Amino acid sequence: MSLITKKSGKNKMVNDIAFHDKKAIKMDVAVSPELTIMTMNMRFGLARDGNNGWLYRKSLIKKLLKQYPADIIGFQELNHFQMGFLQRRLKAHGFIGWYNPGVPWWQSNSIFFCTDICCLQKKHYFLSHTPDVQSKLPGSKWPRQCVMGLFQIRDHRVIMANTHFDFEESVQDESARLVLSFLDDFPPKTPVIITGDFNAAPGSAAYQRFQSAGFSEVFANHYKTTFHDFKGHDTGRHIDWILYRGPLTVSDKKIIMDTFDNRFPSDHYPVTARFQLEHP
Repeated sequence: MSLITKKSGKNKMVNDIAFHDKKAIKMDVAVSPELTIMTMNMRFGLARDGNNGWLYRKSLIKKLLKQYPADIIGFQELNHFQMGFLQRRLKAHGFIGWYNPGVPWWQSNSIFFCTDICCLQKKHYFLSHTPDVQSKLPGSKWPRQCVMGLFQIRDHRVIMANTHFDFEESVQDESARLVLSFLDDFPPKTPVIITGDFNAAPGSAAYQRFQSAGFSEVFANHYKTTFHDFKGHDTGRHIDWILYRGPLTVSDKKIIMDTFDNRFPSDHYPVTARFQLEHP
């Protein structure tokens, strides 16, 4: 899983993907840079969602990304053709992720990042006790995954992880433990941002494990629903998180409940947060 590429043919992807613009990054240490992060479960494109199916949602995603641009975006639940769509739409972004081309229904987690941000290191894991091979935890319905990257923003470095947890609380808790252990592969004492669909609410075992490891969630104690099942309600579980640790200050945050052409782009609300990058 070491191949570096943009894409392989129309709407096709190789197993391990990574691309970034290698131009020099301008240094401006006088002002601490800001970083806008988004997390979004795209709702996998092969789902039989009727009028909420992928063919009807593509144009809505395009409008969403134009209205709410972000420096780094963690997408979950991507089929290969959705990944191809994002590559064409987000031409000013590089990306890292992993895809199994032999399985049409495969759901990928990917990180897209602006090309004035440099990806220095990348790693893909399965949330299992054999993370380097396709596998899953006992009790997990699907082979869940996590992708991580080390990014350079001016004179700052940030680790970004993007993941999608399964449904059972014990599996979620073990998945959180694994994600934390994967951080050992990256430089210590580096600020960390973790995005994802955790299928769990604040207060869950997984959430408490992240808290015990020094992470905060951008909405702190003011949680609102992020899953609405295309119904648009504002009551329910807050399962899409942006977690962070280290010298990062949240200057803004939003759960995007907008409709586009009177429709929702996904069954999850996207979540966005703006961080001020501080020196330790």
